[in-house]
Amino acid sequence: MSSSNFLPAKKPTFYYIGVSTTKSSIMRVFPKWAEYLGIGNTQFVGNDCKIHDKPEVYRTIVNYIKKDNNSLGALVTSHKIDLYDAAKDLFDNVDSYTELLGELSCISKRNGKLWAHAKDPITSGLSLESFIPLNHWKKTKAEICIIGAGGASLALTTYIMENLNEDNRPSKIYILNRSKPRLDKMKLIHNNINPGINVEYICSPDSEKNDEIVNALIPRSLVINGTGLGKDAPGSPLTDNVQFPMNGFVWDYNYRGDLYFLKQAKSQQIKKKLQIEDGWVYFLHGWTRVIAEVFHINIPTSGPKFEEISKIALKVR
Repeated sequence: MSSSNFLPAKKPTFYYIGVSTTKSSIMRVFPKWAEYLGIGNTQFVGNDCKIHDKPEVYRTIVNYIKKDNNSLGALVTSHKIDLYDAAKDLFDNVDSYTELLGELSCISKRNGKLWAHAKDPITSGLSLESFIPLNHWKKTKAEICIIGAGGASLALTTYIMENLNEDNRPSKIYILNRSKPRLDKMKLIHNNINPGINVEYICSPDSEKNDEIVNALIPRSLVINGTGLGKDAPGSPLTDNVQFPMNGFVWDYNYRGDLYFLKQAKSQQIKKKLQIEDGWVYFLHGWTRVIAEVFHINIPTSGPKFEEISKIALKVR
């Protein structure tokens, strides 16, 4: 499917709107999932757009999905803000997170109405809770350091601020980013939802400064790579001299690429007793939450069925 050639879909169709969709493992994973979930008659189509594409390109895509009877919906990556900004008037309804964050990751239809959903606060929260022990923040008073102030980091902090109980929140969150505008945008949104968590926004253009913050974290704290380094570009936002927190958690939103950030953590894993996580579970939740929404089916977020979905994906990863 190209943005310049939109023919009526001949069968139920689900779209993936991204940048280089044919290179994504989801193109191999989705047909296997569809068969398992009972939606195997669905056509899965990638639609590549340029980063910050022209508004009319986004509007054409959304308008096509809205009007085509066999077009069921879409998952959106890389264009979440730009697509919503360009086409927000075409949606009949938006969910609360889309309204708060000004972006979408999912397009669906309900009773003939076109919906915009921002699923990332939900999927990032599910991913976090999959490896952080129950009542961890309450028991440890540990901190979180997030390097990168992009959409995934905004989603995760939104989840933390809106969903964690008052007695089970990190004692402090550090958010580091190379440029100030994204920090300012994040702070503006946080001002509307932060229940009182201590958050420090730090403009940090170099890895050595990032090291300083990570080195000072208290034991059992969480360090997150929320940058594209290790996936979109080689490397890490930290130097090889960084010292991860004792008994800490290290999480990279990415699950493919050189993942050098995780290699740095693995070099200290035994000495520092680190628990290390990549972005694979985030990938699973990100896609399954959208599939559940678009196809109006129940997909558990844990348990035997979710484990089977994970196994299916791993076989063709």
